[in-house]
Amino acid sequence: MKKLLLISCLSLVTVTIKAQQTPALGMPTVSSGRVASQPFLFSVNTLTPEMTKWNMQYSGSYGERAVTPFGFNGVDQQLAVKGYLGNRFTLFANASLGFARSGGVNSYQQVEVLRDVLGGRNAFGPRVGLGLGASRDWSNVKSLFSRLAVSFDAASWKIGGNMRFEKAFDKNRDNIDLISSVGFHHRIKGAFFAGIEAVGQDLEGFWDQEEAEGGAKLLIGPSLNVAPVGSRLSFSVCGGPIFYATRSNVAPSAAIRELPSSNGYTVRVQASFALGR
Repeated sequence: MKKLLLISCLSLVTVTIKAQQTPALGMPTVSSGRVASQPFLFSVNTLTPEMTKWNMQYSGSYGERAVTPFGFNGVDQQLAVKGYLGNRFTLFANASLGFARSGGVNSYQQVEVLRDVLGGRNAFGPRVGLGLGASRDWSNVKSLFSRLAVSFDAASWKIGGNMRFEKAFDKNRDNIDLISSVGFHHRIKGAFFAGIEAVGQDLEGFWDQEEAEGGAKLLIGPSLNVAPVGSRLSFSVCGGPIFYATRSNVAPSAAIRELPSSNGYTVRVQASFALGR
């Protein structure tokens, strides 16, 4: 499975290079306003009227000792839809199917609606959005969550981040789980952007010694994105090590989403297809 993921990553890089070399005739350059609908793997951004209104996304990942939000502990296949509802509202929904190394199969579903409260009328510039959603995780635990989404897109760089507050309806979970993420991309050449992404899970572990999931966990790693001008396709890849930043006095719960005592890693590849304006 690791070999298959490595082949997928190499294929993504090959497609990226070819996309740089063959721009569509008569199309503007990336600096004139081409903005990816979902440039980062771990941060959700809001859409604007200038972007494609509906997008389909497919992603695959491989993880060792890695679970939501970093990825699945094994091979994970995910389908998602992202759409602009008008009046600065964005819908994001996804469903995942995870194949564990032990042979088990698990699923995950999530749906949310976000609205920009600052910006959101133009593709370039700052945007601040608030959202509400619901999910069912790999261990069949239902949750409600809210999200703060902040982003700034420019012709040569982009930055985005999320702060997610989650209430899981399970007695073995914390009252509130705090998950944050941030990503930065800079244009290397043409439509090719590179940068870094970081994710923090169960950040309440920094101040709560009784944090139910064993402590705060962090991921940081390189991130790539390409959205060729004139193409409906865009591609992203990100991965890196996952490690414990703190340890709580409580043993981790039995939920599948929790990491064991050892550190891990995950790699995710995503392809997005714009359905049209």
